[in-house]
Amino acid sequence: MSTLTETHVDLETRRGPMRVHVFAPTGSGPFPAVIFFSEIFQVTGPIRRMAAALAGEGHLVAVPEVYHEFEPLGTVLAYDQAGSDRGNELKFTKELASYDEDVDVLVTWLRGHEGVAGEIASYGVCLGGHLALRAGFHEGVSAVACFYPTDVHTATLGAGKSDDTLRRLGGMEARMLFVWGRQDPHIPKEGRELIHRTLEESGRDFEWHEFNAAHAFLRDEGPRYNPSLARLCMGILLRFLGEK
Repeated sequence: MSTLTETHVDLETRRGPMRVHVFAPTGSGPFPAVIFFSEIFQVTGPIRRMAAALAGEGHLVAVPEVYHEFEPLGTVLAYDQAGSDRGNELKFTKELASYDEDVDVLVTWLRGHEGVAGEIASYGVCLGGHLALRAGFHEGVSAVACFYPTDVHTATLGAGKSDDTLRRLGGMEARMLFVWGRQDPHIPKEGRELIHRTLEESGRDFEWHEFNAAHAFLRDEGPRYNPSLARLCMGILLRFLGEK
């Protein structure tokens, strides 16, 4: 018998339906919920496996297709130059208000889900790390886990490349976990220091880890994958979710 179920649901937003892939333990539950935001490539094989691993630890994991208003439902961008170009294009085409509306739709749906109990957390990698962080501005999200979140230090997420995430961090009530790779060219040392300084000055509750690793070191495809760090980070994530 399988220990997991994988289904999907199409939720309505003002910009059309958003497909959400749902990974959950078998059994009646209810389970704590985690919104898992993907990289720019949407719900790829590595993202599915990461979601399944988290669900296998007793969480209901909801993975939205971030670019639902631009691409047909079910679209997965390839880990190649064309996929990277398209994902990065849409990252700066999608409106900031749309990113935030997606969070509200997801929280509303999870609150009404019979398989969900307790508080809701957000988790994300790369672009998804930034989206997981922004999800913490929603009063329905109590903890955020951000793995190498891009564009936070430059404030360039969304259409117009002018987001307010960093400026608003001081007012975030959600507890925060940040994990970085020191060899990540997308978030250099100066960028990490800016984010850390902003958090320290705000007096918020946050946890911070840096490793000698490249960008996307959790992705189990390609040369940047670091399996030993991936195992370690899963332990950090599970402990953080359990505590917070």
